[in-house]
Amino acid sequence: MTRSRTPQRWAATAFACLALSGIAVGAAGPAFADGNAALPTDNAFLRASHQGNLAEIAAGKDAQKNATTACVKHVGGVLVRDHTKLDAATKSLADKLGVDLPVAPTPEQQETLANVMKKAGTSAYDAAWLDAQAAAHEKTLARIDHQVSHGRNAEVTAAAKAARPVVAMHLGMVRGGTCREHAAEPKTIHAGNGGQAATALASDVPVLVAVPAVALGGLLVAGGAFWAANRIRRNDGR
Repeated sequence: MTRSRTPQRWAATAFACLALSGIAVGAAGPAFADGNAALPTDNAFLRASHQGNLAEIAAGKDAQKNATTACVKHVGGVLVRDHTKLDAATKSLADKLGVDLPVAPTPEQQETLANVMKKAGTSAYDAAWLDAQAAAHEKTLARIDHQVSHGRNAEVTAAAKAARPVVAMHLGMVRGGTCREHAAEPKTIHAGNGGQAATALASDVPVLVAVPAVALGGLLVAGGAFWAANRIRRNDGR
């Protein structure tokens, strides 16, 4: 099912993002419920984490382009940098476990970003962006803590533990709708070893190392239409 809520004036932005990513537009995977009782674990956690990373990277890039304050632009860059690295670890572990990942954020995440993008060029953009990111990172922390408490796969749980301090740092930068350029920033982002919490120093990758942009192909589609839905296999752990 195709979702097309984006105003047509965003088509140019869509083409620009796709050109930068060099990856074709994909179709969206299934959304996950937000209620604590339905929080995902194991394989479903990996899928939700991947979708969250895609959403944060897209939001960060949009803030770098459309934010009106230096602080929000800076935080947007931090999200792109960190969630790119976190997503690399997520995809590595998913490949190892044979978990199919969605190729786009959830419909809710898409709609949230669309609502923020509508405010681009106005003084309301930064506040809307900060509020959206605070809510998103609170949900991510809840999902991580649920995995740590209830997950059955040790490797997935280790990956969740490794991601938590980074996500908590991001929340500290946007909490309460107030932008903070400096939070308790970790010196490294744990990339893990096939998703496991590695102990070797080589497994830790410096935050400041430049990382390539990940797929924005799931973010915006030509003609201003949002991502199309795509069926993925149902794996264990949903």
